[in-house]
Amino acid sequence: MDKMGNKNCSTITELVLVGFSNHPQAEIPLFFLFSLIYLVNIFANTAVITLVVLDSPLQTPMYFFLCHLAFLNLYFTTIVVPKMLFNFVAAKKVISYNFCLAQTYITLFLEATECFLLAVMALDRYVAICYPLRYLIIMNWSLCVILSLGAWTIGFFASVVPLYLLILPLSGTYVVNYIFCELPVLLHIFCGDTSLHETMMVLGGAGTVLFPFFLIMLSYLRILLAVIRIGSAEGRNKAFSTCISHLTVVILYYGTGLVRYLRPKSLYSSEGDKLISLFYVVFNPMINPFIYSLRNKEVKEAMARVMRRYKKANKAKTRIFRN
Repeated sequence: MDKMGNKNCSTITELVLVGFSNHPQAEIPLFFLFSLIYLVNIFANTAVITLVVLDSPLQTPMYFFLCHLAFLNLYFTTIVVPKMLFNFVAAKKVISYNFCLAQTYITLFLEATECFLLAVMALDRYVAICYPLRYLIIMNWSLCVILSLGAWTIGFFASVVPLYLLILPLSGTYVVNYIFCELPVLLHIFCGDTSLHETMMVLGGAGTVLFPFFLIMLSYLRILLAVIRIGSAEGRNKAFSTCISHLTVVILYYGTGLVRYLRPKSLYSSEGDKLISLFYVVFNPMINPFIYSLRNKEVKEAMARVMRRYKKANKAKTRIFRN
């Protein structure tokens, strides 16, 4: 036995990534389904970023933060989904130890950063509704850059750095019964005493999940009080309409996390955890652009403007070529 605990420690290069291999008959249909979802995810999030870059009327604080969220969604799914798709069709369901650690670090970092980005976006909506005449003065580009960089920086130092300092070797089980490598799952196969890791995970969760959630709730409480003071029903509806997309994404993101981490132990199951994780790794990043942007009037108008410019540019090139 090792001095660190009652698990045998050894150096390994590969882990078995179980995924949905317990249901082999479903793997091929799931491969095509998640391939389609991944392509839609790439297209939709890239479209949001491209439109904001190309169309100046969309270059506002709200869409600036949306670009960060779209990039985060792309990054998150790309670190997880391609490997998951490969394992659907591979005979040997494995993941390298180094890539497993990379997935663990990056997903933890992006989950924490998304919490802070959602809090920043709630602050943006608070300023837009409570101080509409001073909105662009308060939410100037310098502040927007500071807030967005702050979300990424805090997400990194609050998640990746503590995990890197506390990483342990793995035990001889070598099996990850999940669809990707994530800290709560790896805790079961770390070698030695993981009580410090569990304590740090709770503290980290409080700092990177509950604190941003508190800021979001505080922002919406102030928004609610401001909206109640608006005299006309039309004004109230307009104010609420600017928040509904953000609220929907917050409910989906935090709702998934609450179901996963706070449900009774009697309802825990490895297969259930895998299905829940699919929502925040695969489905949520795909539907976020549609909730926020692609069905919104401003974005549709921006798409039309970009397409008109593209057609004019093509016609001009054609005329030059003919001449």
